[in-house]
Amino acid sequence: MSEGIPGEPSERFLRACQRLPVDRTPVWFMRQAGRYMAEYRELRQKHSLLEICKQPELAAQVTLQPIERLGVDAAILFADILLPLIPMGAQLEFVEGRGPVIANPVRSKADLTRLRPVNVEAQLDYVMEALRIVRPMLPDGVALIGFAGAPFTVGSYLIEGGPTRKFERTKSLMYSDPQSWHALMERLAGTLSDYLVAQIEAGAQAVQIFDSWVGALGPADYVEYVQPYSKFIFERVRQTGVPAIHFGTGTSTLLPLMHEAGGEVMGVDWRIPLDRAWELVGADVGLQGNLDPTALLAPRPVLQRQVKRVLREAGGRLGHIFNLGHGILPSTPVEHVQWAVELVQNSTEHGQELGT
Repeated sequence: MSEGIPGEPSERFLRACQRLPVDRTPVWFMRQAGRYMAEYRELRQKHSLLEICKQPELAAQVTLQPIERLGVDAAILFADILLPLIPMGAQLEFVEGRGPVIANPVRSKADLTRLRPVNVEAQLDYVMEALRIVRPMLPDGVALIGFAGAPFTVGSYLIEGGPTRKFERTKSLMYSDPQSWHALMERLAGTLSDYLVAQIEAGAQAVQIFDSWVGALGPADYVEYVQPYSKFIFERVRQTGVPAIHFGTGTSTLLPLMHEAGGEVMGVDWRIPLDRAWELVGADVGLQGNLDPTALLAPRPVLQRQVKRVLREAGGRLGHIFNLGHGILPSTPVEHVQWAVELVQNSTEHGQELGT
């Protein structure tokens, strides 16, 4: 582990977030705590997802599971991006085979009046308590990541009432009633930024903002309808001094604009090579990614080629954090994940040649 100097973080992941030298490329995985792990599946037989999220001891237990099994450089709190919608008044449940379902979606100006203000410290205190439990339990050198959804992605869930591929209702509100759209985005930006700051105060050493669905928009619409609210959140986080990761999928055409919105690190999916992504955003920002999650299902020779390709494209640049382009799939063998972590570590330790 890099020892650092006074004023610099010693955690490998945090050093990479700040584009400081590291002894090897840090690695962690989105959804590294989840259904692909037997330990998690066993717990889910006894508790629903929301029950785990709302019981800090259980959320902490799930957060720590991949740290013990995988040897990754960061833990991300087990939670869900839609939790802040519950105190706002959303009737949220997770339905087997469908995912999150909101029984009372917001689709009009009248619906907006139903949304309640949120005191995140009081009404989402279970999230903060889980962070407080996890932080002292982490091994030396392993950083703790908090997270939230971005206004567009969280707002789309709220409008659609669940997952979507077409975003018909979301874009209909955006285009036909921009006043209501902007009012919703402003409300979400305020709540989500409060939520992130509270997580940082509870012990999160970095945060990731998930705009997983923003790739549904073109650049002009992103600038008009989304960027100001994302920028507001990143500015709030920047004032805390904690690094932020800005993540989305299908965002190849949006990366420079997302970089303008903020974030010390940009999350990149597998649809664009890392070196090309760095050309688009510039050398002043770190990149996280960008292995295709399905590569973890492949035979080891194929997985090795894919991991090595990502490392070659990163080219040893300061600020690279190895991750997937999205979350680990439930059918992924845990042994493949462990092996990928070891491969990244062995391939980049002490800056040795990455190979082919």
